[in-house]
Amino acid sequence: MKEIFDQSSYKISKLITNEYSTSFSTGIYLFDSKTRPTIYAIYGFVRYADEIVDTFNDYNQSELLTKFIQDYEFALKEKISLNPILNSFQEVVNKFGLHTLVNSFLESMKMDLEKSTYLNKEELEKYIYGSADVVGLMCLKVFVKGDEKEYQKLSPYAMKLGSAFQKVNFLRDIKHDKDHLGRSYFPEVNFDCFSEEQKRLIIEDIKEDFNQAVIGIKQLPSNCRLGVYVAYKYYLSLLNKISVNPAEQVLNKRTRIPNYIKLYLLNKAYIRYQINAL
Repeated sequence: MKEIFDQSSYKISKLITNEYSTSFSTGIYLFDSKTRPTIYAIYGFVRYADEIVDTFNDYNQSELLTKFIQDYEFALKEKISLNPILNSFQEVVNKFGLHTLVNSFLESMKMDLEKSTYLNKEELEKYIYGSADVVGLMCLKVFVKGDEKEYQKLSPYAMKLGSAFQKVNFLRDIKHDKDHLGRSYFPEVNFDCFSEEQKRLIIEDIKEDFNQAVIGIKQLPSNCRLGVYVAYKYYLSLLNKISVNPAEQVLNKRTRIPNYIKLYLLNKAYIRYQINAL
Protein backbone atom coordinates (compact mmCIF):
# COMPACT_ATOMS: atom_id res chain seq x y z
CA MET A 1 0.00 0.00 0.00
CA LYS A 2 1.32 3.43 -0.94
CA GLU A 3 0.03 4.81 2.34
CA ILE A 4 2.63 2.76 4.20
CA PHE A 5 5.33 3.88 1.79
CA ASP A 6 4.35 7.52 2.29
CA GLN A 7 4.36 7.17 6.07
CA SER A 8 7.80 5.58 6.00
CA SER A 9 9.02 8.42 3.74
CA TYR A 10 8.01 11.03 6.32
CA LYS A 11 9.69 8.98 9.06
CA ILE A 12 12.94 9.00 7.08
CA SER A 13 12.68 12.78 6.65
CA LYS A 14 12.34 13.01 10.44
CA LEU A 15 15.40 10.79 10.87
CA ILE A 16 17.46 13.05 8.59
CA THR A 17 16.39 16.12 10.56
CA ASN A 18 17.30 14.52 13.89
CA GLU A 19 20.68 13.35 12.60
CA TYR A 20 21.72 16.73 11.21
CA SER A 21 20.31 19.35 13.58
CA THR A 22 19.47 19.15 17.27
CA SER A 23 18.36 22.79 17.29
CA PHE A 24 15.81 22.44 14.50
CA SER A 25 14.75 18.99 15.73
CA THR A 26 13.85 20.47 19.11
CA GLY A 27 11.94 23.32 17.50
CA ILE A 28 9.99 20.98 15.23
CA TYR A 29 9.17 18.67 18.13
CA LEU A 30 7.32 21.59 19.73
CA PHE A 31 4.97 21.92 16.74
CA ASP A 32 1.61 20.17 16.86
CA SER A 33 1.61 16.57 15.65
CA LYS A 34 -0.05 17.38 12.29
CA THR A 35 2.53 20.04 11.41
CA ARG A 36 5.70 18.12 12.31
CA PRO A 37 5.83 15.62 9.39
CA THR A 38 5.44 18.38 6.82
CA ILE A 39 8.30 20.43 8.26
CA TYR A 40 10.48 17.32 8.52
CA ALA A 41 9.86 16.77 4.81
CA ILE A 42 10.96 20.32 3.99
CA TYR A 43 14.07 20.08 6.15
CA GLY A 44 15.04 16.68 4.71
CA PHE A 45 14.93 18.03 1.17
CA VAL A 46 16.90 21.21 1.81
CA ARG A 47 19.40 19.32 3.97
CA TYR A 48 20.18 16.81 1.23
CA ALA A 49 20.55 19.51 -1.42
CA ASP A 50 22.86 21.44 0.90
CA GLU A 51 24.93 18.32 1.56
CA ILE A 52 25.48 17.84 -2.16
CA VAL A 53 26.97 21.30 -2.65
CA ASP A 54 28.80 21.55 0.69
CA THR A 55 30.25 18.17 1.64
CA PHE A 56 30.36 15.77 -1.31
CA ASN A 57 33.67 17.18 -2.50
CA ASP A 58 35.05 13.80 -3.59
CA TYR A 59 32.23 13.37 -6.09
CA ASN A 60 30.98 15.23 -9.15
CA GLN A 61 28.77 17.64 -7.26
CA SER A 62 27.37 19.27 -10.37
CA GLU A 63 26.17 15.93 -11.73
CA LEU A 64 24.75 14.94 -8.35
CA LEU A 65 22.82 18.19 -8.03
CA THR A 66 21.52 17.94 -11.59
CA LYS A 67 20.34 14.36 -10.94
CA PHE A 68 18.76 15.41 -7.63
CA ILE A 69 16.83 18.19 -9.37
CA GLN A 70 15.74 15.88 -12.19
CA ASP A 71 14.52 13.31 -9.67
CA TYR A 72 12.67 16.04 -7.77
CA GLU A 73 10.96 17.25 -10.95
CA PHE A 74 9.96 13.68 -11.82
CA ALA A 75 8.57 13.18 -8.31
CA LEU A 76 6.64 16.44 -8.54
CA LYS A 77 5.05 15.46 -11.83
CA GLU A 78 4.32 11.83 -11.05
CA LYS A 79 3.54 12.41 -7.34
CA ILE A 80 5.84 9.61 -6.27
CA SER A 81 9.55 8.87 -5.89
CA LEU A 82 11.50 5.86 -4.75
CA ASN A 83 13.73 8.34 -2.95
CA PRO A 84 11.78 8.72 0.33
CA ILE A 85 13.05 12.27 0.90
CA LEU A 86 11.71 13.35 -2.48
CA ASN A 87 8.55 11.31 -2.05
CA SER A 88 7.52 13.11 1.14
CA PHE A 89 8.66 16.50 -0.15
CA GLN A 90 6.75 16.34 -3.45
CA GLU A 91 3.55 15.78 -1.53
CA VAL A 92 4.19 18.92 0.55
CA VAL A 93 5.10 21.00 -2.52
CA ASN A 94 1.98 19.94 -4.40
CA LYS A 95 -0.31 20.41 -1.40
CA PHE A 96 0.91 23.90 -0.43
CA GLY A 97 1.99 25.24 -3.82
CA LEU A 98 5.67 25.67 -3.00
CA HIS A 99 6.91 25.28 -6.59
CA THR A 100 8.30 28.79 -7.13
CA LEU A 101 9.95 28.86 -3.70
CA VAL A 102 11.68 25.53 -4.35
CA ASN A 103 12.93 26.75 -7.73
CA SER A 104 14.55 29.76 -6.03
CA PHE A 105 16.14 27.48 -3.45
CA LEU A 106 17.63 25.24 -6.12
CA GLU A 107 19.02 28.24 -7.98
CA SER A 108 20.97 29.22 -4.87
CA MET A 109 22.26 25.66 -4.53
CA LYS A 110 23.60 25.96 -8.09
CA MET A 111 25.26 29.23 -7.10
CA ASP A 112 27.20 27.39 -4.38
CA LEU A 113 28.85 25.32 -7.11
CA GLU A 114 29.41 28.23 -9.49
CA LYS A 115 30.25 31.18 -7.23
CA SER A 116 32.69 31.49 -4.33
CA THR A 117 32.72 35.23 -3.56
CA TYR A 118 29.90 37.73 -3.23
CA LEU A 119 31.12 41.17 -4.24
CA ASN A 120 28.20 43.31 -3.14
CA LYS A 121 25.10 43.35 -0.97
CA GLU A 122 22.74 42.71 -3.90
CA GLU A 123 24.51 39.47 -4.87
CA LEU A 124 24.49 38.25 -1.29
CA GLU A 125 20.82 39.09 -0.76
CA LYS A 126 19.88 37.16 -3.90
CA TYR A 127 21.77 34.13 -2.64
CA ILE A 128 20.32 34.35 0.88
CA TYR A 129 16.79 34.73 -0.46
CA GLY A 130 17.10 31.44 -2.32
CA SER A 131 19.11 29.52 0.24
CA ALA A 132 17.35 30.60 3.43
CA ASP A 133 14.47 33.08 3.08
CA VAL A 134 12.43 30.77 0.88
CA VAL A 135 12.85 27.93 3.38
CA GLY A 136 11.21 30.15 5.98
CA LEU A 137 8.49 30.97 3.46
CA MET A 138 7.88 27.28 2.74
CA CYS A 139 7.42 26.63 6.45
CA LEU A 140 5.17 29.68 6.77
CA LYS A 141 2.88 28.32 4.04
CA VAL A 142 2.46 25.23 6.19
CA PHE A 143 2.01 27.14 9.44
CA VAL A 144 -0.85 29.26 8.07
CA LYS A 145 -2.37 26.25 6.28
CA GLY A 146 -2.27 28.03 2.94
CA ASP A 147 -4.11 31.15 4.13
CA GLU A 148 -2.82 33.65 1.57
CA LYS A 149 -3.75 36.76 3.58
CA GLU A 150 -1.85 35.54 6.65
CA TYR A 151 1.02 34.38 4.46
CA GLN A 152 1.43 37.80 2.86
CA LYS A 153 1.24 39.53 6.25
CA LEU A 154 3.91 37.35 7.86
CA SER A 155 6.19 36.77 4.85
CA PRO A 156 8.56 39.73 5.53
CA TYR A 157 9.21 38.47 9.06
CA ALA A 158 9.78 34.88 7.89
CA MET A 159 12.34 36.16 5.41
CA LYS A 160 14.12 38.16 8.11
CA LEU A 161 14.35 35.07 10.30
CA GLY A 162 15.69 33.00 7.43
CA SER A 163 18.29 35.67 6.68
CA ALA A 164 19.32 35.89 10.33
CA PHE A 165 19.76 32.11 10.61
CA GLN A 166 21.82 32.01 7.41
CA LYS A 167 24.08 34.92 8.38
CA VAL A 168 24.73 33.39 11.80
CA ASN A 169 25.72 30.17 10.02
CA PHE A 170 28.07 32.16 7.77
CA LEU A 171 29.68 33.82 10.78
CA ARG A 172 29.94 30.58 12.72
CA ASP A 173 31.43 28.67 9.77
CA ILE A 174 33.89 31.27 8.44
CA LYS A 175 36.91 28.98 8.79
CA HIS A 176 35.26 25.98 7.12
CA ASP A 177 33.79 28.05 4.29
CA LYS A 178 37.10 29.80 3.67
CA ASP A 179 39.53 26.90 4.06
CA HIS A 180 37.51 23.96 2.74
CA LEU A 181 34.93 25.44 0.37
CA GLY A 182 36.82 28.52 -0.79
CA ARG A 183 33.77 30.71 -0.19
CA SER A 184 33.37 34.21 1.21
CA TYR A 185 29.83 35.37 1.86
CA PHE A 186 30.37 38.82 3.36
CA PRO A 187 31.10 41.49 0.71
CA GLU A 188 34.05 43.79 1.29
CA VAL A 189 35.33 41.77 4.25
CA ASN A 190 38.88 40.49 4.00
CA PHE A 191 39.09 37.52 6.31
CA ASP A 192 42.88 37.52 6.08
CA CYS A 193 42.70 40.56 8.37
CA PHE A 194 39.29 40.20 10.02
CA SER A 195 38.84 43.04 12.51
CA GLU A 196 36.68 43.69 15.55
CA GLU A 197 34.97 46.52 13.69
CA GLN A 198 34.08 44.25 10.76
CA LYS A 199 32.71 41.67 13.19
CA ARG A 200 30.67 44.34 14.99
CA LEU A 201 29.07 45.59 11.77
CA ILE A 202 28.10 42.09 10.68
CA ILE A 203 26.59 41.33 14.09
CA GLU A 204 24.61 44.58 14.14
CA ASP A 205 23.12 43.71 10.76
CA ILE A 206 22.11 40.23 11.96
CA LYS A 207 20.61 41.60 15.19
CA GLU A 208 18.41 43.93 13.17
CA ASP A 209 17.13 40.91 11.21
CA PHE A 210 16.36 39.15 14.50
CA ASN A 211 14.60 42.26 15.86
CA GLN A 212 12.30 42.29 12.87
CA ALA A 213 11.78 38.51 12.84
CA VAL A 214 10.54 38.27 16.41
CA ILE A 215 7.67 40.66 15.59
CA GLY A 216 6.36 38.05 13.16
CA ILE A 217 7.08 35.09 15.45
CA LYS A 218 4.71 36.52 18.04
CA GLN A 219 1.95 36.59 15.41
CA LEU A 220 2.35 32.97 14.30
CA PRO A 221 -0.44 30.45 14.94
CA SER A 222 -0.23 28.64 18.27
CA ASN A 223 0.49 25.33 16.51
CA CYS A 224 4.03 26.47 15.66
CA ARG A 225 4.85 29.65 17.61
CA LEU A 226 6.76 28.02 20.48
CA GLY A 227 8.90 25.86 18.17
CA VAL A 228 9.91 28.78 15.96
CA TYR A 229 10.60 30.94 19.02
CA VAL A 230 12.90 28.28 20.51
CA ALA A 231 14.90 28.08 17.27
CA TYR A 232 15.08 31.89 17.27
CA LYS A 233 16.39 31.90 20.85
CA TYR A 234 19.00 29.22 20.07
CA TYR A 235 20.38 31.20 17.16
CA LEU A 236 20.23 34.52 18.99
CA SER A 237 22.17 32.94 21.86
CA LEU A 238 24.76 31.68 19.37
CA LEU A 239 25.08 35.16 17.88
CA ASN A 240 25.50 36.69 21.34
CA LYS A 241 28.26 34.22 22.12
CA ILE A 242 30.01 35.03 18.85
CA SER A 243 29.73 38.74 19.63
CA VAL A 244 31.78 38.44 22.85
CA ASN A 245 34.46 36.24 21.29
CA PRO A 246 37.51 37.99 19.78
CA ALA A 247 37.46 38.34 16.00
CA GLU A 248 40.49 36.07 15.70
CA GLN A 249 38.69 33.32 17.63
CA VAL A 250 35.56 33.70 15.50
CA LEU A 251 37.76 33.36 12.43
CA ASN A 252 39.55 30.23 13.60
CA LYS A 253 37.15 28.30 15.84
CA ARG A 254 33.54 27.22 15.34
CA THR A 255 31.36 28.64 18.11
CA ARG A 256 28.86 26.27 19.72
CA ILE A 257 26.09 26.46 22.32
CA PRO A 258 26.33 23.75 25.03
CA ASN A 259 23.33 21.46 25.46
CA TYR A 260 22.69 22.71 29.02
CA ILE A 261 22.28 26.25 27.67
CA LYS A 262 19.88 24.97 25.02
CA LEU A 263 17.87 23.23 27.75
CA TYR A 264 17.77 26.45 29.78
CA LEU A 265 16.58 28.42 26.75
CA LEU A 266 13.93 25.79 26.01
CA ASN A 267 12.57 25.87 29.55
CA LYS A 268 12.55 29.66 29.64
CA ALA A 269 10.75 29.85 26.29
CA TYR A 270 8.17 27.29 27.42
CA ILE A 271 7.39 29.28 30.56
CA ARG A 272 6.94 32.46 28.50
CA TYR A 273 4.64 30.56 26.16
CA GLN A 274 2.56 29.16 29.03
CA ILE A 275 1.96 32.60 30.55
CA ASN A 276 1.14 34.07 27.10
CA ALA A 277 4.29 36.21 27.09
CA LEU A 278 5.16 35.32 23.50
